[in-house]
Amino acid sequence: MKHFDMIAFDADDTLWENEVNYRRTEQIFKDLLTPYHDPAWIEERLFQTEMRNMQHFGYGIKPFGLSMIETAIELTEGRVSGAEIQVILDAIKRMLTAPIELLPHVAEVIPLLAGQVPLMLITKGDLLDQESKVRRSGLSGHFQHIEIVSDKTEQHYADLLAQHGIPPQRFLMVGNSLRSDILPVLALGGSAVYIPHALTWAHENGESPLGNPGFHELAHIGLLPELIQKLEELSG
Repeated sequence: MKHFDMIAFDADDTLWENEVNYRRTEQIFKDLLTPYHDPAWIEERLFQTEMRNMQHFGYGIKPFGLSMIETAIELTEGRVSGAEIQVILDAIKRMLTAPIELLPHVAEVIPLLAGQVPLMLITKGDLLDQESKVRRSGLSGHFQHIEIVSDKTEQHYADLLAQHGIPPQRFLMVGNSLRSDILPVLALGGSAVYIPHALTWAHENGESPLGNPGFHELAHIGLLPELIQKLEELSG
């Protein structure tokens, strides 16, 4: 393979299930506070709290837990009990130790591509949590570089590419988030493969960049080797 010097992958909901764990815990949270408020309002207030706290806590399970506790205090006007807070803490601890469930075709595609082109993993969130998930996934040995970052903006990608000496035009990013995996890379002049996941956090949505020559969309990761081969043939 000569068209790309590096192919990078997002982790959560690209290589393994992630959002489903958040949805399960969010349901526990809504059930806990239903005596106080309507579930839809609880969900909306939690999202607002997460967005407000992002500049302080960043991404990941622990910030999610802190936002749930803060939302519980606000929505109950301080009446939430210690026992109810413990329910939230227990749910967060279960998330941190949840089994890693690889998405279909990942176990075959990643080793295949690793034998053809250097691979990089780029994931954002809490360092300890993401390190644990990468280790437990069994995939870490296939990646030449593993980058755990606080966010995935255009500047973050530019810094990573400069650090590794990769021209944007020879970089391909694969992920399920338009906001974090696709749009920033396209803005730099790179290529990106969007693989939608059935469950995607609202914060990660973005406008589809249809018409951008570097943009590609696949139904699942199992189709990725064929797409890369076609791109190689076109570039040759």
